[in-house]
Amino acid sequence: MPRKRYIKQDQDSFFGHYLYDQLIPKNHFYRKLNEIINWERFTQALIEFYKGGGEYGRPPYDPALVLKMLFVSYLYNLSERQTEIYVNENVPAKYFVGLAIDKSAPDHSTMTYFKKRLIRNGNLVVFESMLAEMIQIAMEKGVQFGSIQVIDSVHSVAHVNTNKNEKRQKKDQKPRDPDAKWGAKHERKFKTTDGEIKKQIKYFYGYKAHESLNAETHLITSVSPSSGEVWDGKYFKSLVEKDLAQSIPIDTVSADRSYDDHDLHYFLQVEKGLHSGILLKKTRTHKKDRNKEVWFRLLETPQYQQAKKERYKIERKFGEAKQGHGFARCRYVGLLGFGIQAYMTAIVLNIKRMVKILTNVSFKPPLYVHA
Repeated sequence: MPRKRYIKQDQDSFFGHYLYDQLIPKNHFYRKLNEIINWERFTQALIEFYKGGGEYGRPPYDPALVLKMLFVSYLYNLSERQTEIYVNENVPAKYFVGLAIDKSAPDHSTMTYFKKRLIRNGNLVVFESMLAEMIQIAMEKGVQFGSIQVIDSVHSVAHVNTNKNEKRQKKDQKPRDPDAKWGAKHERKFKTTDGEIKKQIKYFYGYKAHESLNAETHLITSVSPSSGEVWDGKYFKSLVEKDLAQSIPIDTVSADRSYDDHDLHYFLQVEKGLHSGILLKKTRTHKKDRNKEVWFRLLETPQYQQAKKERYKIERKFGEAKQGHGFARCRYVGLLGFGIQAYMTAIVLNIKRMVKILTNVSFKPPLYVHA
């Protein structure tokens, strides 16, 4: 069987590990990250998507090296072009991706082709598998998962100028991003000058990432991307199923009031034998219904009360994704592009958290990153 070949990076030379050992502190975030994750396990899985499989034709870059370049891109919220420049100028980043100091980073187009290879069949299975692999690595390293999962969705605004988009459609032209849809961001109540209470709904044009987070570890365990108009509860069951398939010790699932649907409570409590921590709407207990006692009993359970206290953690994680990693706005056009962004952002957030849990080393964003 032919041997797989990759472009040599000379990390074993004088310009590789020898110099890096002198320059990079032992407790550097990138050092700890490479200690925790054996990136070769991704090489074996990803090379299958390359024509020739690394055995025939010109040797490609190691897929793990390109994956780490993409990771750096999301870690610092950089474009592919900016990432190429950043890795070439930053010694710790060059060490992390696996380049010798005298070697240049792959061209930014390499990352673009890399993403296209992985979604060639029109799906996001590879990225979903990589997220699940990170969860398995965390388990192998001894990270203890808790029994409460928190489910919610977070929106991202499409990479579209909506005013120009409307003008295009009036001219019977295709929208810039045909997969993006209008969705409700949030609802608020306000009092008019007459003292009347009214409701106001704020909308967004873009996509949603439906996510499940383990309340104990703060790790995102499953993701499902969708267009912006989709009801939050549509992916609730599939997220729970994905979590259970990963052997996470789930006992209770929490979610906000938008998920308060009888079918979802039934799914958790009867079909899966779990406790429901879905927050109840006031109408459940305030309406005149002789069957509402079941909801009072749910409110009194310790599992519901504890799940209610843990729900804020996923909101905090969403804030971190938007403020630190550019998740407020879509990087690419189309649902597949948004899916890549959703999974890669979740992987970055998880890796940061894993390093903190296992080594007590926190990721510290630099004061300046090449723009």
